[in-house]
Amino acid sequence: MFTGIIEDIGTVKAVNSGRNSMQLTVSSKKIVEDVHLGDSIAVNGICLTVISFTNDSFTVDVMPESVKATSIQDVKVGSPVNLERAMSANGRFGGHFVTGHIDGTGTILRKRPEENAVYYDIKINAELSRYCIPKGSVAIDGTSLTIFGISDDILTVSLIPHTLEITLLGRKKAGDIVNIENDMLGKYVLHQVQNQQSKSNITEQLLRQNGF
Repeated sequence: MFTGIIEDIGTVKAVNSGRNSMQLTVSSKKIVEDVHLGDSIAVNGICLTVISFTNDSFTVDVMPESVKATSIQDVKVGSPVNLERAMSANGRFGGHFVTGHIDGTGTILRKRPEENAVYYDIKINAELSRYCIPKGSVAIDGTSLTIFGISDDILTVSLIPHTLEITLLGRKKAGDIVNIENDMLGKYVLHQVQNQQSKSNITEQLLRQNGF
């Protein structure tokens, strides 16, 4: 479990690609300060497991499903990546509940500066947008952000200068692909509502027949 508060921007040191999988080595002295084998680290929002580490880097495996469904397939040696260690049980909860399980990807359409903020318009598909609500939360490349606008296929978020400086999103430009994780609580609520509706015997036709 993560919070969407990025701790460091690491640099990819090595990429070993299999047929449909990858192994990444990422440098970050801050992240490896207290790392252990088997720890979970979010890399651009993707929950990955540490399989080895040194005093300044760590290595993770990326399974085929993650390669196929996320932007991780585009990273190469030298690529910067957002990093966050798993949330500590006694730590401060600064963002929102983030699992590191990516729901899909979006494409940055434009960046619009407005006073001390920059608005990002991101093209997403309908499956992702159905879980988005204004003033709700979304994780983009692992960064916890507030939704300021949503349509069928465009998600709008706003970044303050601090977020622009300490996360990879500040370096992204129009046309770049980003990982999207919808709010976990919203997904559970919608799933529960849909289950209740499917189990109900009350239909629109039945209500009309009985004068409603």
